[in-house]
Amino acid sequence: MKTSIVVCGGGTVGMATTLALLRAGQKEVILLGPRNSDLDHDRVYAISPTSQAFLSHIGAWALMPADRITRVDAMEIRGDTFGALHLRAWQAAQVDLTYIIYVSDLDRALAQALDVHGVRWVGEHLAGFAHGVGHTESAQAVEADLWVAADGAKSTLRHLAGLNYDDQPYDATALIGQLQCERPHQGVALQWFTPDGILACLPLPNILSKGVVEPTHQVSMVWSMQRDVANQLLAMPQADQVQTLQTRLMTASRGRLGSLTVNSLIKGFPLSIAKSPMIGDRVALVGDAAHRVHPLAGQGLNLGLGDAQALAKVVSERELFMSAGDHMVLRRYRRERAQALWEMRFITDSLYKLFGASGKQVAWLRNAGLSLVDRLPFAKRLLIEAASRVR
Repeated sequence: MKTSIVVCGGGTVGMATTLALLRAGQKEVILLGPRNSDLDHDRVYAISPTSQAFLSHIGAWALMPADRITRVDAMEIRGDTFGALHLRAWQAAQVDLTYIIYVSDLDRALAQALDVHGVRWVGEHLAGFAHGVGHTESAQAVEADLWVAADGAKSTLRHLAGLNYDDQPYDATALIGQLQCERPHQGVALQWFTPDGILACLPLPNILSKGVVEPTHQVSMVWSMQRDVANQLLAMPQADQVQTLQTRLMTASRGRLGSLTVNSLIKGFPLSIAKSPMIGDRVALVGDAAHRVHPLAGQGLNLGLGDAQALAKVVSERELFMSAGDHMVLRRYRRERAQALWEMRFITDSLYKLFGASGKQVAWLRNAGLSLVDRLPFAKRLLIEAASRVR
């Protein structure tokens, strides 16, 4: 079997990349990888306005249930002592800062859009690859001008193509779960830098519980916690884990949302910072297969969608005598993504290290810095505009 482009990976970024290539006029595109049938119904993404526009362009946003999308128009960031930063969308003449969506909703919408396009989806794993020719588990040979690795941080295609992946683990684990809060979140995303790590509470749609007239206020928790402390929590019996976590949450959140009740299973994900060369011989890397950043800014998926958009652009704009996997085309893709990836890697890594550093003087400086920015309207406007453009 021969085609122009093969996208490896049936996850969010793989499906989005396939749709982006199709919308950019690339007709011979095959998606290779099993369909994700085990959707995580609790996990959420923070989608920037730029990513929202991209998802609209490729036909996925309109297929998502509107009542399960939370529009965020403000963000509060609290330092570990007195520092605080308040960002409002209107400060940069914007309607929303970001959108909180469920992973399962987006993946279903992307799959539906692919079905509409009649994409050829080969639901097998890649078993072998060399010089533009891949083999599936059933020994089916596939030849393509361009292979796109969208199969995650443990990418099989990247490994088979012999591309390096510099993955440096943090001494931290992200605890993820859903919380019921006593007070309404009012569409505000909240983040605290605490001695226990970086805690974020992202607003979710209010739901009605059975037999309860008043809405139940919910947030999604992402707590980047020191690895050994997180492992101790994860190893506890569930009742003890919930009680311990709720006590720590009340302290860390300083009562901002009132009492917080855990209402989902808590999952842990090890954190790391990773980078790659982005391209190889007829191979382009996108999403987690290409890079990873600390989740404190919630921009991991936005960067992956930015990869998809940039790759589709450079491939569709190539000269007629070039193939989709021409080295010059791939170098353009790498150059297109270089600045955005470097900036996000630098910002998230620096903030993580800054708030992880000990010492009274360092603590005073970082908190004073937050409070100073909070008093500078032009600086806040620049921050909001930069976050809105993340892709």
